[in-house]
Amino acid sequence: MAWFYLILGGFFEVGFTTALRYVEGFRNIPWTLAFLVSVALSMGLLEYAARTIPMGTAYAVWGGIGAVGTVIVGMAYFDEPTTTIRILLILGIVACIAALKLTA
Repeated sequence: MAWFYLILGGFFEVGFTTALRYVEGFRNIPWTLAFLVSVALSMGLLEYAARTIPMGTAYAVWGGIGAVGTVIVGMAYFDEPTTTIRILLILGIVACIAALKLTA
């Protein structure tokens, strides 16, 4: 169950990085609230998962999910470049996350 919470926390990391794009110096209240809720949930889920999963593994997986998810959101919604090398690098991160899961 800890892995489920860790993955969910990674998705909330994508949520707070996406919301961060719209907070406008924390003056845009709805996006600021979305950012704060996402940060709290993401960190809370990471902390909970790290009670069972080794901290280094948990943090690397959580950060990897957040990084990959944020890049995908950027490419899908914010017209960031979608190049072959970027896709290959994302797949490399995903492979490393999977390997950490297998060795934990």
